[in-house]
Amino acid sequence: MSTLDLRPLSIGELLDRTFSLYRRNFLLFIGISAIPYLFVLAVKLSQVAVMPVANRVRTMAPISEFQGPGLMSGNFAAYGAFALLGIFVSLAAVIFSQGGTVFAVSELYLGRQTTIGESLSRAKGEVGTLFGVLFLHGLVMIVSFLLLIIPAIYMACRLCVAVPAALLENLGPREALERSFALTKDNAGRAFLIYFLYIVILYAAVALFAIPFGIAIVFARNDPGMLRTWTALSEVGSFIAEVLITPILTISMSIFYFDLRVRKEAFDIQMMMNPLAGSVPAPRPAASILS
Repeated sequence: MSTLDLRPLSIGELLDRTFSLYRRNFLLFIGISAIPYLFVLAVKLSQVAVMPVANRVRTMAPISEFQGPGLMSGNFAAYGAFALLGIFVSLAAVIFSQGGTVFAVSELYLGRQTTIGESLSRAKGEVGTLFGVLFLHGLVMIVSFLLLIIPAIYMACRLCVAVPAALLENLGPREALERSFALTKDNAGRAFLIYFLYIVILYAAVALFAIPFGIAIVFARNDPGMLRTWTALSEVGSFIAEVLITPILTISMSIFYFDLRVRKEAFDIQMMMNPLAGSVPAPRPAASILS
């Protein structure tokens, strides 16, 4: 966007602006998402490389099919190591892709330009904050799920703009969650619609890029070589679907964050008065969910 266009948006306008921003800056957002997730794909493909031996163990194949018991234990150890590494790499990918996308949306939405490198570099400087936000968000969601599914959905909708709040207002993890909870008051329904649309699009992409290979995996379960091939292709398909669709949610939630500030804090007037400001301080949240 070349000019500031900050005004209250309907849910339809918000989604339209999300897809418009994504389409006009497709390579930027794909790059921000793809670079971190390439490391995740590499780890998953490494897991696939040792999967056939583990598969023979699960199917109770004779020990003669291995090249000795040491190979069997070695493959399991390698598979477990890659699985553990995958957890950390996936978390890092989420941190960098979300952080980079939020910074990119902020620059573009306020009429400035940015690059993949600049966005990821800014995310790198906020790794600790982003980890803290995601960690606390996860704890809240776990507790909410223990109270059944409806409270969990409600809390997800109320905490949906915690990451933009943390990065764009320089808030700590707890403050960011409280800030999101305050901003989304009376707006949980709109957040739910954003989540619902994202899930529908994500499942459609997975059905297109990954499920066909998943079906092939079922038919190749007795052929370790083909099983590995189809599983690798399934991981590549999932990677494509994730890279294409994940930015949609982060972009929409970032725009939603700006929309909430326009509605509740006249953020548009503040920016008109000082359009060159790097950030606009936000009032402390009145609502607290962690105290």
